[in-house]
Amino acid sequence: MIMVRFFWEVVLDRIFKRKAYEKMLKWKAESNGKSALLIEGARRVGKSTLARQFAENEYKSYILIDCSKLSAEIRNLLDIGFSDLNYFFMRLQILYRTNLYERRSVIVFDEVQLRPDVRQAIKHLVEDGRYDYIETGSLISIKQNVQNIVIPSEEERIQMFPMDYEEFSWAVGDTATIPILKDLFVSRAPLGEAVNRKIMRDFRLYMLVGGMPQALETYLETNNLQAVDGVKRRIINLYIEDLHKLDSTGKLRAMFRAIPSELGKAEKHYQVTTVVENIRKEKTFELLEMLYESMIVNIAYHSSDPNAGLALSRESSRFKMFVGDTGLFVTLAFWDKDFTENIIYQKLLSDKLEANLGYIYENVVAQMFRASGYELYYYTFPASGKHSYEVDFLLSKGNKLVPVEVKSSGYKTHKSLDAFCEKFSSRVSERILLYTKDLQKDGQTTCLPVYMASFL
Repeated sequence: MIMVRFFWEVVLDRIFKRKAYEKMLKWKAESNGKSALLIEGARRVGKSTLARQFAENEYKSYILIDCSKLSAEIRNLLDIGFSDLNYFFMRLQILYRTNLYERRSVIVFDEVQLRPDVRQAIKHLVEDGRYDYIETGSLISIKQNVQNIVIPSEEERIQMFPMDYEEFSWAVGDTATIPILKDLFVSRAPLGEAVNRKIMRDFRLYMLVGGMPQALETYLETNNLQAVDGVKRRIINLYIEDLHKLDSTGKLRAMFRAIPSELGKAEKHYQVTTVVENIRKEKTFELLEMLYESMIVNIAYHSSDPNAGLALSRESSRFKMFVGDTGLFVTLAFWDKDFTENIIYQKLLSDKLEANLGYIYENVVAQMFRASGYELYYYTFPASGKHSYEVDFLLSKGNKLVPVEVKSSGYKTHKSLDAFCEKFSSRVSERILLYTKDLQKDGQTTCLPVYMASFL
């Protein structure tokens, strides 16, 4: 039996508990040296710190090789290759002044996408069997760097996302709320509107700060949302620079920056041609794949025939795009300003900003579903006149569907859900409305406060 432990991520003077640590423990116990572990994720989600802390806690010794900051000696050693592993390990221990112990040490290759030759060598390192191996990689540049190498089959992968609402709650000192909410979700019992209002305010704070460790650390240190916004802008600028490296034409950057405006339009999908003129369909798919693999965005595809096997009816040309972290999304939505003033954050926090916040709530639900392991799908179909119905998300449970509608208010109208369930009555197991009010039933529809989305 694996003891359940969690990773405490050290950021400056704070420590953050992360769930991915448990997955790493499972890999270590079950693999027993037969595979390496690759931690995938967007930049700045905490992959490097996670790997370092796991190595410190779970092994007698470790060596971390940061492929983005290689000394001349380490670069030369890697360039020589891995044909003579006795020599390689001997030199490595000397250069890092660290003893390695057979089956009790781990070597971490940080930012491994920058050294595809190292990633290819994982096969031989694992076969050697002396040590464990952990890789971290930002997929935003992995694809370009693996075209001429053999991807090792001895590589297991876990995906790391921004901090979820439960991890955020732990970080701000609240370990009691989420377990209680889980129990109420299972029993379908209401909280009481006063309690719901308090939790909704806490949840909106999570939406504004987001799940990037640097942004949360800044909030805890300063209690200043404008300072948090500065951190998020630096992360977004880093992403934009990375996108420029992948596509010097600027199309990729334009597609990323247009996410808030495209979600805010009346159209039911992202329209690439309104963002980038004269773009070929093949180029659109290529850029879209780059964005998806970067994990800085979440993409929901339209289903042409909603059924339990949603991937079978995916329409690749019709999609909605969300930012991977909702805190970054909020900052990107106000990108026209040099900074997002505290007054805007305060109005968002108190739910008094005179703007349609529906797309922000859609973004956070997309983030929560992706972190829970779901691929994202939605469905639209004609209504009367020029209008159409839209089911914001479709979840597949067994051989049935769970349609989900998201509202940024407390109104529990759900015409789209009702029309969908009438159209596909034999395919639906439960219908869900996510909104800002307390848990209740409205006919056959279960109305859940939006912070319960991850429990689905």
